[in-house]
Amino acid sequence: MTTEDAATPADNTLSPVDQNFVQAATVLYSTQIDAGKTAHKNTSNADVRSFARHMIADFMRLTVQLKGTAPEGVTVPKDNSDTALLDSLRPLVGADFDRAYVRKLGLEAHRIGIAAFEKEAKDGDNPSLKQAALDALPTLREHYLMGQKLAQKLGVTE
Repeated sequence: MTTEDAATPADNTLSPVDQNFVQAATVLYSTQIDAGKTAHKNTSNADVRSFARHMIADFMRLTVQLKGTAPEGVTVPKDNSDTALLDSLRPLVGADFDRAYVRKLGLEAHRIGIAAFEKEAKDGDNPSLKQAALDALPTLREHYLMGQKLAQKLGVTE
């Protein structure tokens, strides 16, 4: 999916920075929700299950907030998951799943997401999207810390 697919305002009111942010946010949100659902099926680890439940709840809330702050005429995709990432997790179970899930979703995806949200907060042109990025950053940083603690527990290195 291209950036233009993610944020296509009828009158092209979004700058490239803002378009990239909407794309990054929707990929992060959708992927975290879908991966969290997969975690419930593929893990028996209570800590991983708790982390996944937390991700699903928070990213569903953040999705609603992003849709509410998107400028008029901007379509926020409903499902914009990273299917390659999800496909790499689906066949894994148990400890193999846990390590891959925490490494890819708890750590890597949050690092990438935090960078994208910081860029929008600093360089974005649309005030409501900049505010959405600023509002979501504390949650993303909290998730990353949770992911680091869980990774340490599971022996996952960054």
